[in-house]
Amino acid sequence: MTTLPSTFSLEGKTALVTGASRGIGFTLALGLAQAGATIVAAGRDAGTLDDAVSQLKRWDNGATGLVLDVSRGESIVQAFSRFENAPLDILINNAGTEQVCPSLEVDEALWQRIVDTNLKGAFFCAQAAARLMVRRHGGAMINICSLTSRVGVPGAAAYGASKSGLVGLTHALSTEWAKHGIRVNGVGPGYFSTDLTRVFYQDPQWCDAMLGKIPLGRFGEPDDLIGAAVFLSSDAARYITGQVLYVDGGYLASV
Repeated sequence: MTTLPSTFSLEGKTALVTGASRGIGFTLALGLAQAGATIVAAGRDAGTLDDAVSQLKRWDNGATGLVLDVSRGESIVQAFSRFENAPLDILINNAGTEQVCPSLEVDEALWQRIVDTNLKGAFFCAQAAARLMVRRHGGAMINICSLTSRVGVPGAAAYGASKSGLVGLTHALSTEWAKHGIRVNGVGPGYFSTDLTRVFYQDPQWCDAMLGKIPLGRFGEPDDLIGAAVFLSSDAARYITGQVLYVDGGYLASV
């Protein structure tokens, strides 16, 4: 029987995944748990979070939930105080929101809600995590970016701006925190049907057009992101920082 090298294992590591109550965040939390990590699943809704933790416990008996609204600074401070006397080795900045809206109709409230969650929240979670990781002389962070970090999508100006900002944030933090042994990378999902993007997938013509642009000929499934997240979180990626790995079925290579 073939086994993976131990450098890919997350045994003995604690991982905080934001937006882990459902969707991609839950899948990433599950994947890290299957690789051996102890999971702290963060989300805004306590009820949904409890359900997610119950499922995670099938793989990680130590899995716990953490109520966290990343758009609110006081919530971040309160959540990360939990780690003052506990290890934090991995942060997955996954929490995000989107609302498809023509750019001429975007108002300040919509812009602020999206950018505060997707970009501001990611930065201050990273900052809070880094303060803990500096004490332990290392850690790994992954920012969940997007195809809209690289290409324009009509109706997604605020979302695309926030996700493009995450790429810049990844580059900046990776260079600044490397001296502390903290690696900062990104994962950019391609076309994945989630609660945030389902409106697109309800249009058969749109689906056909998009599939024609994806060399692998299918949309992504949440499980397709696990390998990238586990790899970049693990010691197998110990010399990789400041990179964004796009998991897109070949879409960017073909445009």
